[in-house]
Amino acid sequence: MSSDIYRWIRHKMTSITIACGVMVMLVLFSSCSGRKKELGAAITERDSLPVMDTRGVVTLVSDSGVIRYRVNAEEWKVYDRKSPSYWSFEKGVYVEKFDSLFQVEASIKADTAYYYDKQKLWKLISNVHIQNLKGEKFDTELLFWDQNKQKVYSDKEVRIEQPDQIIYAVGFESNEQLTKYTFFKTNGIFYIDEDTGTAPADTLQADTVK
Repeated sequence: MSSDIYRWIRHKMTSITIACGVMVMLVLFSSCSGRKKELGAAITERDSLPVMDTRGVVTLVSDSGVIRYRVNAEEWKVYDRKSPSYWSFEKGVYVEKFDSLFQVEASIKADTAYYYDKQKLWKLISNVHIQNLKGEKFDTELLFWDQNKQKVYSDKEVRIEQPDQIIYAVGFESNEQLTKYTFFKTNGIFYIDEDTGTAPADTLQADTVK
C-alpha cells in the first residue's frame, strides 16, 4: 500500500514540475517577445528622427569639389536613416545656382522642399518661384529639379513672365539654367503693353506657344 502511495505522490510531483516548467517558459517567452517589440518600436522611432536639425541655415553646397549652390532656410532636417534618405525644408527654402564663374544663373524659392540626396532630386511644393539669368520668372505649385539629368520640370499649371509677354501653360520641362524650355500645353499668352507694363485683357491668344 505504501508503495502505491509513493508512486502516486511521485506522479503528482512530476506533473506539477512539468506544469511549472511550462509556465516558466511561457512567462520567459512573453517577456522576451515584449522586449523585442519594445526594441523594434525604439528602432523605428529612432529611424524616424532626423540625424540633423538646424535652424537659420545659410550654407554653400559643392558638387565634385566645386561650389554650385547657396541654400537659405529657416529649418533644415536630415533623415539619412529613411529609405530613401532626404533633406527636409518644411518652413521654406531659397536656393541660388551658380555657374562656373560663381555668378547666380538661377534662383528658386518655395514654401516647402525635399531634397533626395542619393538621387540628387529636389521636390519643391507650394508658391514655387524661379527666376533665370534673363530675368524671366516662373511660378507654379509643384516643381522637380533633377540634378543628375540636369533638368527642371512640372506637370502642374505654370505662369512664365517674360519682358514682353506672360505665358500660361500646363506642364513644362527645361534645362537647369531655365533658358531652354518646352511647354506641354499652352493655355494662352498675354502681351505686355510697353507703356503701362501690364497685359491688356484682349491680348490673350490660346495655344500659340509650342
